[in-house]
Amino acid sequence: MEAVLDVYKRPYDVDYPVVCMDEMPKQLIEEGRPSIAMKPGQEARVDCEYIRNGVVNIFIANEPLKGKRFVEVTELKTKKDWATFIKTIADKEYSEAKKITLVMDNYNTHVASAFYETFEPAEAKRLWDRFEFVYTPKHGSWLNMAEIELHVLNGQCLKRHISSIEKIKDEIHAWQTDRNNKLNKINWQFTNKDARIKLKKLYPSIND
Repeated sequence: MEAVLDVYKRPYDVDYPVVCMDEMPKQLIEEGRPSIAMKPGQEARVDCEYIRNGVVNIFIANEPLKGKRFVEVTELKTKKDWATFIKTIADKEYSEAKKITLVMDNYNTHVASAFYETFEPAEAKRLWDRFEFVYTPKHGSWLNMAEIELHVLNGQCLKRHISSIEKIKDEIHAWQTDRNNKLNKINWQFTNKDARIKLKKLYPSIND
């Protein structure tokens, strides 16, 4: 936890950006019956019947100090899907950066072998060396600022029935463009000093 909080104290540096990454599933839901649109004095009404159209995975990465985020929707959440998303971060979003610090949870696909199972060895090594990986502790995913972005994405864009992967991609792209244009940043306030007070019970007891 303290290692992650130390990373968040770093000042903005275009050559060494700090990026947070997370992912979540989203079920594709089609309405079983047509909904009734909103009108004056009445909220929209949606029938309880629905049709499941499968599940997609949503990858998100955000740079809190710059107010930048980018999202990718995939059909699966395998090692190869993660490795491909990380390659996009390295070669498209931060191609000029000298080293990218990536904060993420320790999910079992977020490992070096994902690169070697997806790319040739030289390319896998190149991508791995482009990053400093910082993992949040077990049960400490709240330390990942990408979770904040996912919460905003879900509340502003995804908290409703969306029936297809094409539709969800269009909706997310519009949300991403709008939020990036506004340069919405995250002002992280929680520090190691706060942790040692508020989470004192999680630290070992030292008897002098």
